[in-house]
Amino acid sequence: MGATSEPAIRQNKKSGNTIKLSAGERIFTVCNYAFFTLLGIMTLFPFLNVIAKSFSSEAAVVSGIVTIYPIDFQIGTYKLVLANSQFINSFKITIFVTVVGTLASLLMTVLAAYPLSKPGLKFRKPLLLIYVFTMLFNGGIIPSYLVMRELELVNTVWALFVPGLVNVFYMLIVKNFFEALPDGLEESAKLDGASNMRILFNIILPLSKPVLATVGLFYAVLLWNSYFNAMIYITSAELKTLQLYLKELIASTQEVLTTAGQIDVNRDLNQAPEAVRAASIVTATVPILLVYPFLQKHFVKGVLVGSVKG
Repeated sequence: MGATSEPAIRQNKKSGNTIKLSAGERIFTVCNYAFFTLLGIMTLFPFLNVIAKSFSSEAAVVSGIVTIYPIDFQIGTYKLVLANSQFINSFKITIFVTVVGTLASLLMTVLAAYPLSKPGLKFRKPLLLIYVFTMLFNGGIIPSYLVMRELELVNTVWALFVPGLVNVFYMLIVKNFFEALPDGLEESAKLDGASNMRILFNIILPLSKPVLATVGLFYAVLLWNSYFNAMIYITSAELKTLQLYLKELIASTQEVLTTAGQIDVNRDLNQAPEAVRAASIVTATVPILLVYPFLQKHFVKGVLVGSVKG
């Protein structure tokens, strides 16, 4: 008899529901697990180090002995951070920008993606080329600032998310998802007299929850972590976002803590500036991390279905 093919050999080696792997496959699997475990530890270590510093005493942080677990556990740094009025105000501004900006971006993205997903749309290809062109080229910082100034949006909360209201890459993902939906859904609705907007909001969007959840999370993370727009368009301390506040805090902790006499509080609590920075970073990071578990189930389906069709 001729040589048995590899699939057949693997089939004959089955024992119950398990498959015996060859020596090469076992080595590859072990190396795979070892590599990704090491990569995960390398990625997780800085975050654990920041958390440990935020809960460690001043002496431990200054001496540099804190690694991934707190030394001389304390929560004074968090009390100091949460008592800072500038931090609380920046936190509120960032929440507003993230929530309102995400909803507005999703609405505009859907309204742009839906007509572009229709092959019968006039000038569809030129319009798509214009959108793609903006992914590669833009006017630059100075023209963008001049436009925002003429629109009287400088030093307003709207300047924090209006310039990036539609991300073309995310829009193309949503467009491809719409194209993958069966045409019969819209045809039957049109026979019943439904308008395009009614079809979109009553039929298409309820079926698009995976891609909307995925893209919505992308927008939320983008807005939550954004500081560049605030750095360019905002001069008022009342409108500074959380990330801009953290940038200034990391650059000069003592100057930020001096506001409202909080440098005296810092000394009374006996906190190291590095521990205060760490506590601020953790406090600013945790809220957006808590969103992931609720939307994680939609990631694979939303991204893959929206990207398999060009």
